[in-house]
Amino acid sequence: MKFVDEVKINVRSGDGGRGCVSFRREKYIPMGGPDGGDGGKGGDVIVAVDPGLGTLLDFRYKPHHRAGNGRPGMGKNCHGRSGEDLRLIVPPGTLIFDAETGEQLADLTAKDASLVLMRGGMGGRGNARFASSTNRAPRHAQPGIEGDERWLRLELKLLADVGLVGLPNAGKSTLISSVSAARPKIADYPFTTLVPNLGVVRYGGYRSFVMADIPGIIEGASEGQGLGTRFLRHVERTDLFLHLVDLSDLQPGDPLENFKMINHELMEHSPELAGKPQIVVLSKMDITEVRERAEEIIPLFEAMGHEVFTLSAVTRDGLEPLVHRIGSLIDARRHESDDGTDEVSP
Repeated sequence: MKFVDEVKINVRSGDGGRGCVSFRREKYIPMGGPDGGDGGKGGDVIVAVDPGLGTLLDFRYKPHHRAGNGRPGMGKNCHGRSGEDLRLIVPPGTLIFDAETGEQLADLTAKDASLVLMRGGMGGRGNARFASSTNRAPRHAQPGIEGDERWLRLELKLLADVGLVGLPNAGKSTLISSVSAARPKIADYPFTTLVPNLGVVRYGGYRSFVMADIPGIIEGASEGQGLGTRFLRHVERTDLFLHLVDLSDLQPGDPLENFKMINHELMEHSPELAGKPQIVVLSKMDITEVRERAEEIIPLFEAMGHEVFTLSAVTRDGLEPLVHRIGSLIDARRHESDDGTDEVSP
């Protein structure tokens, strides 16, 4: 399935039906009074979350969406039928903006979230509603109220607890495939990962957290180099980062400088994003040269205040301690959220 995380659509709620002008006409009742019914209400625009969706692809090829119009009223005080509601089904984590003003209209993070985004127009009143002692035969009715129309921008931010960041080929996709059922494409060339991947990681028996793997970041990403920072929105909701550092010869440059460079790109994209807690993960420890370099580089990261883990996703060495450490931090974050606080640090 193609991954689409931003679309622009046009939506319109239904028009209300017009009221009816009618008079009672029955045998032996020559002077029947007004009996025109009201028009039906126009359909609403409702947005609902489907936890099974992970993309906005359905909206890419159908940009226009209309709710049903209310039917006109009829004689014998029969009211028109209401228009059918329009239901827009979106994945969890969808933000809805007014495309013209930029105003945020909704942030749908709950798995069962649903809201009425636009109300349909009310139906017009029939002439029976205007009968009075001084106007016993009204010959007018109200037209229905028109529905609203606007352009919307839908933006998807994946819901994950942990985000993987690092240079291309740092081993992010290999890690997420080793600890979850996610099966991203893995190859020995840069930018193998072109779209975000989500994986559910289980720990401590019945507990779990969600890990997000995004395309690698390179120097100048905030200015559009490589794949830019487009996909960083998908880790904006995470509680912490795993910063994967590759010490092998496949990754040119000084590992510490590469680490600082990626954090600089995060800062350029969003200071709030750069301020999230990070765990440094030294990958590819199944290589002898990497293990030797790790002994020299670990104290440097620790001096910067970062917790450091070493692992080999291929041999699975070091995976279990890392997963349990992440799980304990996520548990602490959830507990603090229940208490009304937001801070967590490794």
